[in-house]
Amino acid sequence: MRKSLLALLISGVVATPALAGHHNEAKPAGTIVDVAAGNADFETLVAAVKAAGLVETLSGEGPFTVFAPTDDAFAKLPAGTLEDLLKPENKDKLVAILTYHVVAGKVKAADVVKLDTATTVNGQAADITVEGSTVKVDNATVTATDIAASNGVIHVIDTVILPD
Repeated sequence: MRKSLLALLISGVVATPALAGHHNEAKPAGTIVDVAAGNADFETLVAAVKAAGLVETLSGEGPFTVFAPTDDAFAKLPAGTLEDLLKPENKDKLVAILTYHVVAGKVKAADVVKLDTATTVNGQAADITVEGSTVKVDNATVTATDIAASNGVIHVIDTVILPD
């Protein structure tokens, strides 16, 4: 009986780490909206996406590439601009600006640097320039790249880009 009990205890100790091993696996990233909402640098972007009614779209299958302006990027806008854009009567203008930051497909940084322009979801093309190690989308500098999401990728930019 003692041998059986000892064998049972030993097997439990040996098997427990094997069972617990699956907890160390990396969980897949959430959607673009989930990833942005989980990052304190994108609070303004997430608020704008909500005000524009784009949460469902950017949480969809995609894939999407988002050139995501930080809170500091939004702070560079002229005084009162953001507040005006967030008003319900300016929703169409906000949607046009936000969709100018989105490209259909998953375009990783290695592919972005090979482009001269990128056609955005709003239909207009954003200019892409590479000077040394600096990549710009229109007048915004890309400051971080290839942030994975389950439905695409995020590249961080330091300025809000505006369509024509």
